[in-house]
Amino acid sequence: MRRYLPIWVIASVLACGLLWAGWLGQRHLAGTGSMIDRVEMVLLDWRILVTGVRNAPDEVVIVAIDDKTVAAAGAYPIGRNRLALLIEKIRAAGARALAVDILLVSASEPADDASLARALGSIPTVIAAAGQFTDSGLSSLVPVAREQLMPLQELANASSVGLVNVATDAGGTPRHVPLLFKTPDGLEPSFGLRAAGLYLEGIPPVTLDGLRLNGRVQPLDLGWHLPLNYYGPQGTVTTLSAKSLFDGLARVGDLSGRLVVLGVTATGVGDRFGTPFDQVLPGVEIQATGIANLLDGSALIRNRTVRSVDVTAALLITGLGILAVAVLPLANASLAFIGLLVGWLMAITILFGQGYWFSGALPIVASLPPVVALVILRQVLDRYRTRRLVAAREALSRFQAPAIARRIAEDPSFLLSPVEQDVAILFVDLSGYTGLSERLGPAKTRDVLKAFHTLVVNETDRHNGLVLDFMGDGAMLGFGIPDSSARNAADACQCAFDLVQNVGRWIVENGLEAEINTLRVGGHFGPVVLSRLGHDNQQQIAATGDCVNVASRLQEVAKNFHSCVALSGDLTDAAKITEDGGVFAPRMEISAIRGRQKDLQVGLWSERDLAAGL
Repeated sequence: MRRYLPIWVIASVLACGLLWAGWLGQRHLAGTGSMIDRVEMVLLDWRILVTGVRNAPDEVVIVAIDDKTVAAAGAYPIGRNRLALLIEKIRAAGARALAVDILLVSASEPADDASLARALGSIPTVIAAAGQFTDSGLSSLVPVAREQLMPLQELANASSVGLVNVATDAGGTPRHVPLLFKTPDGLEPSFGLRAAGLYLEGIPPVTLDGLRLNGRVQPLDLGWHLPLNYYGPQGTVTTLSAKSLFDGLARVGDLSGRLVVLGVTATGVGDRFGTPFDQVLPGVEIQATGIANLLDGSALIRNRTVRSVDVTAALLITGLGILAVAVLPLANASLAFIGLLVGWLMAITILFGQGYWFSGALPIVASLPPVVALVILRQVLDRYRTRRLVAAREALSRFQAPAIARRIAEDPSFLLSPVEQDVAILFVDLSGYTGLSERLGPAKTRDVLKAFHTLVVNETDRHNGLVLDFMGDGAMLGFGIPDSSARNAADACQCAFDLVQNVGRWIVENGLEAEINTLRVGGHFGPVVLSRLGHDNQQQIAATGDCVNVASRLQEVAKNFHSCVALSGDLTDAAKITEDGGVFAPRMEISAIRGRQKDLQVGLWSERDLAAGL
């Protein structure tokens, strides 16, 4: 497979990318808060909404002190005598256990407190306490309560007590319920765990990574945190108004054998939290959701094993993304990398429906920086290589005719096999150049040759030809290379005539007429073989064959007949096919060609003939 980058670059970026992903993964495994959390919460909410509303278990019922209850009582908080009466009605309705999510901290009328204590003692009950912590969230693993806001001792003696604190994300949405807290008295079960224990008639045993509940193990996140799995918007957990109990409207069966969570939902009272389904959800419903998750086993599974899979996915996606950019075209590499991320997101969305909370953010945050950095680096290198390639092509075009250089750049296999085709060949050279070079010396002679060669190239280009080779004061020109056309012969003839006249003017303008007499041109038309000549590692494009030899010898013929242009009859005849009026030589001769047995008909032109338009 082709590599688009040097191996040391790939290895360096791969090492840095894996170190970055590994560092993020280590923090993820340790439960350390990071920038990833905000991204993860967005992706988590998206999965929750995609999964949709779920049915809450029947075992948990909320009895809400709502707006109707407060209005009927005439004040908030409602008196403890009325709270005691409410609890009595809950017990009488057959509730199996009670969790009171109300802070009952201060004392009231002694008789009312005593009445409430008796009511609390009449049913298995846990009441709420709150803690202040040295740190919050998963970064502290098991939360350490610096101070505790405990209920009135008389009430605490009549029931059990549990901390109701929850772990929220940066946006204030509860994501976990800690099931254990560190207090001055040691590890203490939370409000939700005590409530579940009351319902199950015993606190579930705590294992290294979870709880044993009814013969199953409930996996927990780091620090024995329960990841919340919301059922839906407010009211999804069965909710009864406390007023309906006071008014005797609730049916006995509504609470029979159930765990009742008693809390406040009245407007402007109590805790409020944002959730994926609601902008504002009462705290009592958060507690009820956590308890229900424990009882029905639907809490999200996010333990050390799940986190380890997250880290493995981050490392794999990072490594594969880097390798894709290194060995695939950028468009394909981008699609492959996006496919990896989308595939992971689709997989964890499907698994979320089965209760697994895999991280969507970790592989994204781990892989994006190194992959994007490598894409940018590759684009920089590709542009650098493109500039070098363009420069190399431009340089090649200076050593090969531009048309040949372009063809080789477009098709590296051009002329690997020789090709025979009909072309027109011209040879040109300066008459008297040897004496000029002796007088001017090497440096000035080079300047004269450069100006002459420039004139030849410009005139040849203008007539759709190309310069195949420079030979000191001479050059070999081709017409119909690499692609032939019907006008090749006519273009060659006209180029020969124009070259003689333009070079003649150049000679006069530069004061060179003392040494250089004129430009002499020989031209022929016929088949040549186009091929690559030379070693495998050093080649040039060459045109060979009788046509080339004849064109070269015709310069001698022009000299022998005191002419400046000698074109074979084959060339002038080929030119007549396309030229209006044809090409007619003022003088035709049958001439022997050195090294060739057969004589050749040759058309001759002098400078005077060309000046006269003949």
